[in-house]
Amino acid sequence: MSDDGIRAQFKLSNPGFALDVDLALPGRGISAIFGASGSGKTTLLRCIAGLDKAVGQLRINGELWQDASHFLPPHRRALGYVFQEASLFAHLTVRKNLDYGMQRLAPAERKVSLDHALDLLGIEHLLERKPEGLSGGERQRVAIARALLTSPRLLLLDEPLAALDLPRKQEILPYLERLHTELEIPVLYVSHSPDELARLADHLVVLEQGKVIASGGLVETLGRLDLPIQLGDDAGVVLQGKIAERDEKWLLAKVLCNDAEFWVRDAGHAIDQPVRIRILARDVSIACSHSNDTSITNIIPAEVIEISQDLHSAQAMVKLKCGQSEILARLTNRSIAILNLVIGSRVFAQIKAVALIA
Repeated sequence: MSDDGIRAQFKLSNPGFALDVDLALPGRGISAIFGASGSGKTTLLRCIAGLDKAVGQLRINGELWQDASHFLPPHRRALGYVFQEASLFAHLTVRKNLDYGMQRLAPAERKVSLDHALDLLGIEHLLERKPEGLSGGERQRVAIARALLTSPRLLLLDEPLAALDLPRKQEILPYLERLHTELEIPVLYVSHSPDELARLADHLVVLEQGKVIASGGLVETLGRLDLPIQLGDDAGVVLQGKIAERDEKWLLAKVLCNDAEFWVRDAGHAIDQPVRIRILARDVSIACSHSNDTSITNIIPAEVIEISQDLHSAQAMVKLKCGQSEILARLTNRSIAILNLVIGSRVFAQIKAVALIA
């Protein structure tokens, strides 16, 4: 492997639990760590931070932090760590909390400026407030800014939205989205939420009982039917695309994903702006012929390329190829039999525009 990227190999045994991972992750962007409670997500982050001393190796973009003969202690690892709770100093203003992060480095070593952090997280207007006067989302934004002001080589976010209600999550998500577009710093993001994965992640790691069962690009990994990723009703895919057209009369936008087109609710994006759309398997139906006598906005020629049993014995997951893009449909086994669906069947995927999240 080249010096670019993150290489993490750890073995750790605790009573009732063992971690055994070997990961090669991108050296920038957001890598999401996903899995059920107890799968080892937080333990993995603690090993990377040096808080749990595991046997193994850790390299961050060419820098050796740990191997058989070398162990960099936590306070010497150039990382920022943000937990579920913001853990700000209650007696200090936001400005002084941020100053605390900056003071860990000499001015010549600072790679993230105060102005950049304030703009990135949208917190300049909060500088003179104390934590008790902030919302949960504001506190987390300040905590992330404080971590960034240490100019870390790596940022660890351990379920930073888990303690927030839905409005506060919606408040902070746009700021987190900017982390993978405006920062060179790689981010490891632990979450239980499929919504957060869909919006934020570039790379996805799936843990189960302390082992890695999948690691790869978000689009490819979510589309695999051979993985026991327990997403339930949230199973689906995320596609990368760009805005190709806007219908101002009906407040819709056309997204081009490779050579497939999808109409979504218009969120005000500019023409040619890169976007993601999330298509849930439960929102996709299949027809054997095209019909104009329907309320469904997106009717796309497709080919059945895989059929797999779903979690419930009455259902199956069908993978469809729409041009160069792949989507999933959750159908009953009865529907599959009635439509006589087999690998290679030529069909039409039907997707409601309101079911797409841009």
